[in-house]
Amino acid sequence: MKGTFRASMAVVHTTLGLITGWVLFAIALSGALSVFRQEISLWARPELSGSVSDPLLTDAHALDWLSRNASTASAWYVGSATDLCSFATALWPDTKGSYIQRALDPTTGSPDGIRDTLGGEFFYRFHFELQLPYPWGRLIAALSALALVVGLVTGIIIHRRIFADFFTFRPSRGQRSWLDMHNLLGVAALPFHLMISFTGAVTLGTLLLPWSTQALYRSDVTASYMELNPALYSRPASGHAGHLAPILPMLQEADRRFGGTGLEQIYVFNPSDQASLVTVIAGNSRTVSTSSQIITFDGPSGHILREHIEKRPVIRAYTFLYGLHVARFAPWVTRWLYFLSGLALAALIGSGMHLWTLKRLRRPHHLGHRIVARLNVGVLMGTPLAFASFFIANRLLPVTMPHRAGWEVTTVFIVWGITLAYTLFRNPERTWAELLGGNAAACFLIAGLSLPWHGSTITGVGLTALILSASFAFATYHRIRKTGLLA
Repeated sequence: MKGTFRASMAVVHTTLGLITGWVLFAIALSGALSVFRQEISLWARPELSGSVSDPLLTDAHALDWLSRNASTASAWYVGSATDLCSFATALWPDTKGSYIQRALDPTTGSPDGIRDTLGGEFFYRFHFELQLPYPWGRLIAALSALALVVGLVTGIIIHRRIFADFFTFRPSRGQRSWLDMHNLLGVAALPFHLMISFTGAVTLGTLLLPWSTQALYRSDVTASYMELNPALYSRPASGHAGHLAPILPMLQEADRRFGGTGLEQIYVFNPSDQASLVTVIAGNSRTVSTSSQIITFDGPSGHILREHIEKRPVIRAYTFLYGLHVARFAPWVTRWLYFLSGLALAALIGSGMHLWTLKRLRRPHHLGHRIVARLNVGVLMGTPLAFASFFIANRLLPVTMPHRAGWEVTTVFIVWGITLAYTLFRNPERTWAELLGGNAAACFLIAGLSLPWHGSTITGVGLTALILSASFAFATYHRIRKTGLLA
């Protein structure tokens, strides 16, 4: 720590950025993409590009298919069709204990003919799990979010000219230009940065502060979960075969009681047993809070067993903060602001990391600085290239390929690994231009693979990819011109 308070805060700001910067960059970029999670999921399944006419009927078709083809499963977890996503998704355990996840056709309820893909779910899950086993990915994401909160606060403290920074950018000035851009990105969307980092840390707060749960429930996660969700009634299987009552009347009754919010999720426990249960969770697209009304039906009779409307202040405060983070409530204009602000946050983190390497490489430097400088290019340019490869793999991998969804994710990490290895053995000045050009080409290819552009979702992804391609192409040209690589 330094002598003055501001100098000490500068050390904290730099240290936290250096430790968590690469992870936060990937989290921010995947978080920006997950704003359009449902749209990406629909784009990834062009076979299902039509709009949904009756979400309840779509859900009923999905559950009917499960009753015929997954009747021995211990539970079904169904994500309801919505106005944004025209199909239901189902998750159920197989006989080996692993889980199967599929998108189901709105008309037939069958997954046949629909490509196996995670779609936008990949970016949503990566945003807070980093594709790591529980709880390690979430714990790293939680610590990184907390570090971002502290980094933003210390950044505010060390900036004497925070208002002037909003109007200051000096291009073609090398390190000075990078500092101006870092300051401008930080100030322009500062309320969003503070909100998204704080709510992200709160969302994963039980991992950061687990002691209250351990003290009250003696590590009994099920007991704490049941108290948080009183209507999620559970009972063991009776061991006697049984049949579910007609599903559609249950869904219609739940929708009537929810007052037009729609359905979010449907859980069916022990579907082929006399002790089966059907739990329906209300949608929350009209309110910031994700505090949901929950109804549990007796499976064989269709009678309501429990109903719960959340009114507890502390839980409502938590669900409000969580809803503010995930932005399911947001209309399209607000979601675009979330998306652009998320990109600005990623650029803020990336410019800070690049600024750190520029400062070190201007002095007599050692091997560690050279390695960090090269890996920095690999992370900042390799991450968007790897994410773009997910979209490309979605269109190029055979539709009937076994374990196709897993191969899409594997493609991301293969491209990421190749990019990082490539940057270790190339001059950073050249790799900047080369990888910027690679990102431009990848985004242009995504736009081409989106053809024919029909429907708002396909067209929106294609246009966004074209805009990003043009942005990367402009940055490539500027980099080549500045460094004189073509001279």
